[in-house]
Amino acid sequence: MAKLYLIEAVLPLGIIAAMLCVMGNAQYRIHKAVHGRPKHPGNDVWDVAMERRDKKLLEQHSASSK
Repeated sequence: MAKLYLIEAVLPLGIIAAMLCVMGNAQYRIHKAVHGRPKHPGNDVWDVAMERRDKKLLEQHSASSK
């Protein structure tokens, strides 16, 4: 009976771990549904601005070469 308190702690710990997994997975699925691709870790506003700039430059280059 002395180790019963460890078993009592497993259920709440399992619930907390499951909820963290569900929240993380929900963020991944929502971001993928909205943007069409998974979110890259460490992608901030600067990275997004550079991505837009690169896309615009590639479009201009392809339009000028035609």
